[in-house]
This record gives sequence, structure tokens and C-alpha cells, in this order.
Amino acid sequence: MPSVPTLVVCRGCCCGNPAKHPGTDHERQLDRLRAAAAEGGFAVRTTDCLGPCDQANVVVVRPSAEGRRAGGRPVWIGFALDDDCTAEVAEWARTGGPGLAEPPLALELQMIEAPRGARTRSGR
Repeated sequence: MPSVPTLVVCRGCCCGNPAKHPGTDHERQLDRLRAAAAEGGFAVRTTDCLGPCDQANVVVVRPSAEGRRAGGRPVWIGFALDDDCTAEVAEWARTGGPGLAEPPLALELQMIEAPRGARTRSGR
């Protein structure tokens, strides 16, 4: 279990696909998340398709070891397409993430159910 929260950013068949969401700069989004993570407080990983393609782009916020001990569980965020959402996800992870910090209210509106049998292992 990581000592910091981890963002698992889907970059499978639909998430990160400019053809599906041409108004989103997917590379810039990932660059912004990685830059924020480099300042400390959380990690960023990418993975292949997580499953809920109809809710792309998907980011899973995994709790730190401390967050998990405090009752935090992975939180799935759907429709993570704009700069505001990217900033909110990064800020929530930086402040502790699931189990340790409350998510921004606007982000709660984008929380989705994990698909049955979902895994959030990082792929690359």
C-alpha cells in the first residue's frame, strides 16, 4: 500500500482519446497531474481501460496506507475532462485523499460506481 494517495488515470480505449473528447487536451491533463504530484503528496499512474467507457475520462483516487486505515476506499471519478476537475482531483489527493480529506463538493457530483470486479492496478 503506498504511503501517499495514488491517482490511477485511465488511458485505455476511450479515456484519453481525442476522437471521443476532442475538446479535452488529454496530454495536458496528464502533464498537470504529474506536475502537481512532483510537488509532493500523491502519485500518478496510468492504466489501460478501467471499464466505464461511457463515463470517460476516468480517474481513480486510491487512498494512502493511512487513509485506508482511516476507512478510505478507492473513489472513482468520471467525466474528468476539464481543468477544474483536474485541479480538484489533484488538490484532494494532495490534502490526503480518501479517508483523510473531504473531497470538493463539485467533485462529489462526478463520483461513479466502480464496475463489478474492477481493479485499479497501474499499468504504466
